[in-house]
Amino acid sequence: MTEDQNSNKSYQQRNERGRFNRPRSSKEWKLIEKMVMSSQDEHRKARRWGIFFKSLTFLYLFVVLMMFNPGMWGSSGISVSAPHVALVDLKGMIADDTEASADRLVAGLRDAFKAEHSKGIILRVNSPGGSPVQSGLVYREVQRLKKEYPEKKVYAVITDLGASGAYYIAASADEIYADPASLVGSIGVVSDGFGFVGTMEKLGVERRVYTSGTNKAMLDPFQPEDPKQKEFFAGILADVHQQFIDAVKEGRGDRIKDDDVVFSGLFWSGRQALELGLIDGLASPGQVAREIIGEEKMVDYTPRVSPLEAFTGRLGVAMADRVMAMLGIGTVSLK
Repeated sequence: MTEDQNSNKSYQQRNERGRFNRPRSSKEWKLIEKMVMSSQDEHRKARRWGIFFKSLTFLYLFVVLMMFNPGMWGSSGISVSAPHVALVDLKGMIADDTEASADRLVAGLRDAFKAEHSKGIILRVNSPGGSPVQSGLVYREVQRLKKEYPEKKVYAVITDLGASGAYYIAASADEIYADPASLVGSIGVVSDGFGFVGTMEKLGVERRVYTSGTNKAMLDPFQPEDPKQKEFFAGILADVHQQFIDAVKEGRGDRIKDDDVVFSGLFWSGRQALELGLIDGLASPGQVAREIIGEEKMVDYTPRVSPLEAFTGRLGVAMADRVMAMLGIGTVSLK
């Protein structure tokens, strides 16, 4: 390559480098700056919208929590330092780990009695019954609290349903009221289940169970009933039933008709229950507060549960009942 050719090539290379290293015009820089600023603005806007939607979601969850759990901010807008009627709700199935468990009801009743300005206690009942143990615990605690605070009376007011274990608890009150159309009574004990012996024979399934006691597998739904075991279990039910009857007679005294039909497990309307002495009158919770206790203001002392706790509690009870029903295992209950 000649000297002139080398010189021309070197000149071209310098031109190429100069073209790429040449300072950009002000218009180009402004365009780049505008693009960068625009990108930053979009990022800030996206972040603001993210914060907004997160805040909105939090507010929504907070409102839902308040709707399902109003008791988290107190039972009522009425100050407990003013005269009032203390209200405790007995609602739903009576069982351990439910809203109508003995622990929750007793806690609410203790607070209601202890409140300095409560002029009386209304036990608002809407329940089909449930565990005789839980019902008995609440019954006895009400009796104890009545002795500790003799100046305060307890009024059980049945709304839709006050049956079996719920009536067991209501009988501990000084007076019981209900709506004319309420269902009241059902003073009895039940244990239900299934027997699969015939089905197993048809399917050719053999049951194998090993015990260290002759009665350890009593009430096994996969084995034929034993007459002696059946009689024994009937004795348990009769004993629990008698405890129920004794509690009702103790609570109601001579106001209730001493008639076998009353304790047969039947239930009646509120109007019929009044004739049988199961209740003392026909009235709503508001009427009892205003007309009998003489105080219109009410404060709710019912212990509240979180929505999640209530859901899981109901789910657990439902699943346990379903499994026991599938296995044919009955539970003793007042319902």
